[in-house]
Amino acid sequence: MTNSAAPHLLPVFARSDLGFERGEGCWLIATNGERYLDFTSGVAVNALGHAHPALVKALQEQATKLWHMSNLFQSPDGEKLAARLCNESFADFVFFCNSGAEALEGVIKLVRHHHFSKGHPERYRIITFEGAFHGRTLATLAATGSAKYLEGFGPPMDGFDQVPHGDIEAVKKAIGPQTAGILIEPIQGEGGVRSATPAFLRALRQLCDDKGLLLAFDEVQTGMGRTGDLFAHRRTGVTPDVMSLAKALGGGFPIGAVLATADAASGMGPGSHGSTFGGNPLAIAAANAVLDVMLKPGFFDHVQKMSLLLKQKLASVIDRHPGVVSEVRGEGLLIGIKAVVPSGDLVAALRSEKLLTVGAGDNVVRFLPPLIVTEAEIEDSVGRLERACTALSSSQTKRAAS
Repeated sequence: MTNSAAPHLLPVFARSDLGFERGEGCWLIATNGERYLDFTSGVAVNALGHAHPALVKALQEQATKLWHMSNLFQSPDGEKLAARLCNESFADFVFFCNSGAEALEGVIKLVRHHHFSKGHPERYRIITFEGAFHGRTLATLAATGSAKYLEGFGPPMDGFDQVPHGDIEAVKKAIGPQTAGILIEPIQGEGGVRSATPAFLRALRQLCDDKGLLLAFDEVQTGMGRTGDLFAHRRTGVTPDVMSLAKALGGGFPIGAVLATADAASGMGPGSHGSTFGGNPLAIAAANAVLDVMLKPGFFDHVQKMSLLLKQKLASVIDRHPGVVSEVRGEGLLIGIKAVVPSGDLVAALRSEKLLTVGAGDNVVRFLPPLIVTEAEIEDSVGRLERACTALSSSQTKRAAS
């Protein structure tokens, strides 16, 4: 891993010595012409793959019309997108921003302001969970609560109470007179593809109803089809009051969103929140095009079919290479493989086989193919994993013999 190719970029990423010049569907073509099967999807962003014709067409057409006009004016296409998202979810209102971290900032502000507007400014604390990842701003870092992300940035922002994932008794004990809401990812992506059970989410919903709290779902990674439905909460049977979206919402064009019920958003009037670029016409055009594709009959059936096939194939690899990989996790095409070897070694071995994956917490490697992935590409990816595991097993044998 090196940053030598980008000496003027702030070295906050451990970039590999690999660059790409174009993409086609599930494939990326490197600057040297080599083809890589992309099961990273920009970390769950390129849900429709690369250069999808519907997205290309939407952006090309919008680029000739209007790039930016400010939120001081009406946005007919933005209103259309907001209405579509509301029609497909629990929400009454949508706020558009530019990223997942911004969406989570909006969620945090909305949850706090909800209680302020009802005469309870003391209720500002939010319960979050160990293993979570909510973003890189100061507030979302505090909500994440991980020491490795917080170190060096001064005292963490006040207002977050972190409890063990899946522990309902710990949640109950953390609720106090200052508690405003509960924030959870239906599936922790960065945290190691760890799912919250429907029973746990139902218990959180009941607690929020009983205590007058808002339940917020972070669906930045799980939303927009990644788990086999448009939103993960639709598969759990549990409805939040507030939800964040980003990543796949624009299919690769930066856009985020906060979705909320009318009651949750009460008090969010003019001046309470804002964004210069949020709801940018180019981003709105891309997101509307993404929805056009995803809402066609059969789209999510395909995702679920490919998920089942991938899980079955990965399980067979685990049976043959228990010294390298040990468990398959996740839903839809948010799949994690628990590694026995260091997860970074497995990611590197897969990259050597020209399969791009991404690590996660708990020594997990994520498989995040575009949702348009084909059966043949699933088969291809598993073959590359098989070869990577064989190479790692051979290395282990050689080290043991030396």
